[in-house]
Amino acid sequence: MRAVEVAKFGGPEVLVARDAPDPVAGPGQAVVRVTAAHVLFVETQIRSGWGREYFTVEPPYVPGDGVAGQVTSVGDSVEPGWVGRSVVTRTGERGAYAEQAVAQAEGLMPVPEGLGLREAAALLHDGPTALGLFENARVEPEEWVLVLGAGGGLGILLVQLARAADARVVGAARGTRKLDLARELGADAAIDYSEPGWAERVREATGGTGPNVVFDGVGGEVGKAAFGETARGGRFSAHGAPSGAFAEIDPQEVQRLGVSVRGIEQVQFAPAELKRLAERALSEAAAGRLRPVIGQTFPLERAADAHTAMELRGVIGTTLLLT
Repeated sequence: MRAVEVAKFGGPEVLVARDAPDPVAGPGQAVVRVTAAHVLFVETQIRSGWGREYFTVEPPYVPGDGVAGQVTSVGDSVEPGWVGRSVVTRTGERGAYAEQAVAQAEGLMPVPEGLGLREAAALLHDGPTALGLFENARVEPEEWVLVLGAGGGLGILLVQLARAADARVVGAARGTRKLDLARELGADAAIDYSEPGWAERVREATGGTGPNVVFDGVGGEVGKAAFGETARGGRFSAHGAPSGAFAEIDPQEVQRLGVSVRGIEQVQFAPAELKRLAERALSEAAAGRLRPVIGQTFPLERAADAHTAMELRGVIGTTLLLT
């Protein structure tokens, strides 16, 4: 089979397609013939060598932690009925950028009828994260919700969840295409956070009060500025760091404003909870209540191009590799 390997830490060029042995399912495992693999921004950061205090992978390794496809074989103690079924599953932080991937059978999730494999792959990571963040935020009808990174795969789902809860939404992103998409999905206002004065525009859009809930999927200075506009007594979710760092928030300001702040720990789910949320996301999408947006796809061998596009912030929605 073909697989893409990170030969060493570095730029996108270190992603190299190579021939690899076909995987064999061990006890409790299944082999999946991959149709689509989800590409996450954090995978570009790990590939560059960032976050080694958080992530344990060392080159050479095959990146990726999420695939959708068909089960081709199973190991001992696995129900044979899985063979031939369309599934979506995690692969355990590596191994997804390949034509075939090995996964633990207990993590296999059937793709519901009416949902495509690509859409299922797009929901595997962002679906549970969005649902978990939203549940923790306890959004109420008519509250103002600010979604940073509203044009990305996760932000797109958060905008939809907020609208479904009858909240009022400000979608913040970079560039016209992403802002137009946020409006299409129901955002009451869409603001470009690469423009000067964007944070003040958020406060104006919310009638001067600031957002009651902030989903910060960007971090850095953007997240810090958004915190400064959060309504007194609001909730701030600092879960994103594609800017290279999580938002730095002054604890004294948190106390003064009475804002509840939660970080990345809220999406570090136990396996059973992660699977529950993923299955719920798949069901919601199959029922038409949640829509992932697949903005771009790349052939497996062009994984380096996919990483380049993500690092240049030129992507919208979810990015997939196709075999």
